[in-house]
Amino acid sequence: MFRATATALLLAAATLSSAWAAPCSTRQPFEAWLADVKSEAHAAGVTPRGLAALDGLTYDPQIVARDRGQGVFQQSFLQFSDRMVSADRLLRGGRFLKSEAATFDHIARTYGVPGPVIVAFWGLETDFGAVMGNMSTLRSLATLAYDCRRPAMFRAELIDALKIIDRGDLKAADMRGAWAGELGQFQFMPSYYLKYAVDEDGDGRRDLLRSRADALASAGNFLASLGWRRGEAWLREVRVPDTLDWKQADLAIKHPVSVWANWGVTLPNGSALPAEEREASLHLPMGRLGPAFLAYDNFQVFLKWNQSLVYATTAAYLADRLAGAPPISRGRGRVTPLNAQDTYDLQRLLSAKGWDPGPIDGKLGTATRTAVREAQGRFGLPADSYPSQDLLEALRRN
Repeated sequence: MFRATATALLLAAATLSSAWAAPCSTRQPFEAWLADVKSEAHAAGVTPRGLAALDGLTYDPQIVARDRGQGVFQQSFLQFSDRMVSADRLLRGGRFLKSEAATFDHIARTYGVPGPVIVAFWGLETDFGAVMGNMSTLRSLATLAYDCRRPAMFRAELIDALKIIDRGDLKAADMRGAWAGELGQFQFMPSYYLKYAVDEDGDGRRDLLRSRADALASAGNFLASLGWRRGEAWLREVRVPDTLDWKQADLAIKHPVSVWANWGVTLPNGSALPAEEREASLHLPMGRLGPAFLAYDNFQVFLKWNQSLVYATTAAYLADRLAGAPPISRGRGRVTPLNAQDTYDLQRLLSAKGWDPGPIDGKLGTATRTAVREAQGRFGLPADSYPSQDLLEALRRN
């Protein structure tokens, strides 16, 4: 669900220069530091049952090495979705929608989130619970909290993990998952587990590792908390005319569907869009030559789950396929994505010339796409928000 999960799913071969990660050191011995954490947890209300989980924890330098050594993912939407929206995943997801129909019906009534959306995240996060990780959650969290890169964040997560034990949902030995502390079939960090986990099967515990019902309902509860709009669409594939004003293709820009229809946007087969005044954005995940979608308000929930546009679009597309939509068009031309280093250079140049690309991290997010659109307009290039080699060269020359 979160940063580490997205990185694991989209990790590319290339790693950017070590200048991206500043070295740091922690002076307090680990055992003394852990004693301080235990005192803080006790003050936060953790009882001896939860505090005992800290006994014997050791520091794992391999966790820090993995954290420092992360590459930067840079796959296109089609590259990623071709791999993740596989025939096998669609088949198994469809089977789960049938076998767990009663659970999904209850979730839809309670939280308003349809089954295909939950199954899409379930499939992408852990391959329907098959790949949850097997590392000690407490050791990972303690190591990352002791490290000085993001100590406050992981210290809070460690204490929340103790509260989960205290609440009786899991035992310390049960808490095994991904290397950065994510837990369960939907890879919740402990803070989200503590806040959104649901006891759907009624056994008195919120077990997101072994109880399928608890995991599915908890995902529905979390998606509802992110603002899911009951009964509304999330993504619709469309065909876009060559004459469109490409500056309109931005997730921050919304128009009624009737306006998009008046501008020549149609369904993929060329037929008219449904007559509706609901607003939507034109989403071109690979620019004007790639696939095209109308993104509705619910698409923002996919982005809140994971801020990677590639991941969010793939999850939404997988949900569409599970709901019965056909495969998408490949687009109408060859698209060559920038690699991670070129994207980093692009962001650096955009920033130097007065545009705000967001974090200069080699990742193509919404802020970078907005800055790209503005720069494309300045240099007379089609302003479709998707960076190209032409734009990078224009920035280097000017």
